Amino acid sequence: MPKINGNEIRPGNVLEHNGGLWAAVKVDHVKPGKGGAFAQVEMKNLRNGSKLNERFRSADKVERVRLEQKDQQFLFESDGMLTFMDTESYEQIELPADILGERRAFLQDGMTIVIEYHEAEALNATLPQKVVCKVVETEPVVKGQTAANSFKPAVLDNGFKVMVPPFVGQDEDIVVNTETMEYAERA
Repeated sequence: MPKINGNEIRPGNVLEHNGGLWAAVKVDHVKPGKGGAFAQVEMKNLRNGSKLNERFRSADKVERVRLEQKDQQFLFESDGMLTFMDTESYEQIELPADILGERRAFLQDGMTIVIEYHEAEALNATLPQKVVCKVVETEPVVKGQTAANSFKPAVLDNGFKVMVPPFVGQDEDIVVNTETMEYAERA
């Protein structure tokens, strides 16, 4: 695995540090008036989700880990476990449902997601950036109410609540951004 200097760490990098795998969430480069510059790195453990703040000087060497990304198709959920199938080898794997966190609501049957592996261990799962959902409950459209930039609450077919523009009505399909978990556009 390649070693990088402490000042080369970027958000999204996966590092091997203190015997664990950590994802760099936030990186601030600090140049104090006295002493050398350093990178203040907020990291999240990929195995247990704990957080850590660490300082890395430019002379510090740290292992950068490359995760293997595979497209996997969601098949079904049972007993809190999600079953995925590799689209090339047709092998099936089970992952705990909490690997997706609150984005779990947007997982749909047959959806292809990206699962990141480190030495055959699944560490992370990423949904597509945009998902189409149906609005099942919202206030009716009121004419002339589109002048102000206002939003109204809506309940989606997966039970998730999202704010939508006033022109979106019930039983309409909308596109939701899974990163921000907000309304993106009409489908």
